[in-house]
Amino acid sequence: MRNIIPDAIHTKRGVVRYWSDLKEVARRNRVNPTEAEEKIWKEVLSKKQTGFIFLRQKPLHRFIADFYCSELGLVVEIDGASHNKKQDTDRLRDKFLQCLGIKTIRFTNEEVLNDLNDIRQKLSPLLSKRG
Repeated sequence: MRNIIPDAIHTKRGVVRYWSDLKEVARRNRVNPTEAEEKIWKEVLSKKQTGFIFLRQKPLHRFIADFYCSELGLVVEIDGASHNKKQDTDRLRDKFLQCLGIKTIRFTNEEVLNDLNDIRQKLSPLLSKRG
């Protein structure tokens, strides 16, 4: 299902274009992370922990990903209570990103705050370089 979205979404370097008005929103989100985002960033997704560069609050087309690794084509989302009412929207967003060759994995705030070992296990198979 990779790259069936029009080329207009990608730059000449293959980077996913994004709506320019998302840049400031993403910057504000980076400055004010949730407790769960801060914890997973420091304890699981840092380059020291994974060997990969994850960007926080990365605009991708018309969305902002909580964490994105371009090398792996992986988005990690941390869902708070507000996502309970947005599950259909989240599914459509994940399908769109999948069409760009980007896999999404989601965790709840509670999982991050209470069970990082389980999260590490779930991420482990995804944190291998593509060959």
